[in-house]
Amino acid sequence: MVGAGAAGLYTSVCAAREGARVTLVSATPLAESSSWWAQGGLAAAVSADDSPELHLRDTIVAGRGAVRESAARVLCEEAPDAVADLDRLGVRFDADRNGRLALGLEGGHSRRRIVHAGGAATGRRLVRQLSAVVAEDAGVDVLEGRRVIELIAADGRCVGVRLDDGRVIASGAVVLATGGAAALWSRTTNPSVAVGTGLLLAFAAGATLADLELVQFHPTAVVASNGADGFLVTEAIRGEGARLLDAAGERFVDELAPRDEVARAVQRQMALTGAPSVDLDMRDVDPALFPNVVTALRQAGIDPEHELIPVAPAAHYMMGGIATDVHGRASLAGLHAVGECSDTGLHGANRLASNSLTECFVFGARAARSAVAQPGPDPAAVAERACDRPAGEEPGAISPASRDALWRHAGLERDGPGLQELTGDPHPLVRLIAGCALARTESRGAHQRRDFPERDPQFDGVHVTIGADREPVLEAWQ
Repeated sequence: MVGAGAAGLYTSVCAAREGARVTLVSATPLAESSSWWAQGGLAAAVSADDSPELHLRDTIVAGRGAVRESAARVLCEEAPDAVADLDRLGVRFDADRNGRLALGLEGGHSRRRIVHAGGAATGRRLVRQLSAVVAEDAGVDVLEGRRVIELIAADGRCVGVRLDDGRVIASGAVVLATGGAAALWSRTTNPSVAVGTGLLLAFAAGATLADLELVQFHPTAVVASNGADGFLVTEAIRGEGARLLDAAGERFVDELAPRDEVARAVQRQMALTGAPSVDLDMRDVDPALFPNVVTALRQAGIDPEHELIPVAPAAHYMMGGIATDVHGRASLAGLHAVGECSDTGLHGANRLASNSLTECFVFGARAARSAVAQPGPDPAAVAERACDRPAGEEPGAISPASRDALWRHAGLERDGPGLQELTGDPHPLVRLIAGCALARTESRGAHQRRDFPERDPQFDGVHVTIGADREPVLEAWQ
């Protein structure tokens, strides 16, 4: 298991419950992963007026004709069980005075179905509790402060990993839960480590990547010059009544429309006025509902109870990643991926809010069952392959120039000439993103091309994949 965020921790727990011996490799100490910062909750149809079918409908609508329905159906049908299992593992979700789950509303959802823990501290609560469960599980060995620098493949199968200290770990199955790549962009809500390391490891080993052109830009990231720039103000706050205001103090968008619509509306307002931001007004929102957001804003010098909050879009979530099926299996046998580094096709061209945390648990459980069923490694094959070449360095480091170029040429809007320029960038993942974006000659969801401004029905259900031949391929996923 590579990665100790929500997906990696839960997958480890599930695999250990299946009787597997799990080695969890974490670059950071437990409870310090990127998932710690997740403000959103888990989307799950758990109320009497909701259903998996309604959740599925909202997911498909938000995904702009690019959702893989089989993956979305799995998530929507299995999400309530995932919430129940997390509760059994000790995660304490927010409840109302009657003891029922307190459900939030976010953009694109037709029902209140967002399960939170500690208001906007859901990621923190989840990672803290799951880290405690893993630390006490005799079936999980944790290697903290270690990084995987290579996936070892032999005879078309992933058979282990090489660590940055030179150690080789043989395994019947390797599961990547290394997070996303939104920190490749110069303006981002993500921690600096979210640069797609797992994607590059998988690609180098021969796995197929998909939908790299589809990255979601969150519309309400703080604009500040004091270290708070990019701080995400959760969409749940708009679900409780916060409004987006233009320079005249007027609303200009339905705050609970899907994120791609809201982000583009914010960008249009900024273009009209030349201002670096618009205003988010949460003065009528009960600050007790979001204590960590209010505290962070006050530390940045903004009093959200009395002041407007300057916000603008920022790169937030990569819908693409390592192409997998609904059991987390990658194209390279023996390799699985879960969480944001994976791409089941669930999110389509525009992720429905809070489906991503749910994805970690629904598909984490499925990947664990699949991984446990894999045959054990051949120690001789692993040893032979590990000696083929000396260890290199962990992939993923990116220069400020590449981050700026990605923001300019593959931001909320992009075009052919700009993307073509990115194909010569020094960073390999930037080049792959550009190649995929060039192949999608249309505008859809998070992918908006000035030179192809319309949605093309020929791309309905089509995903851009890129594999060992290094050329993008258009595939219709069933």
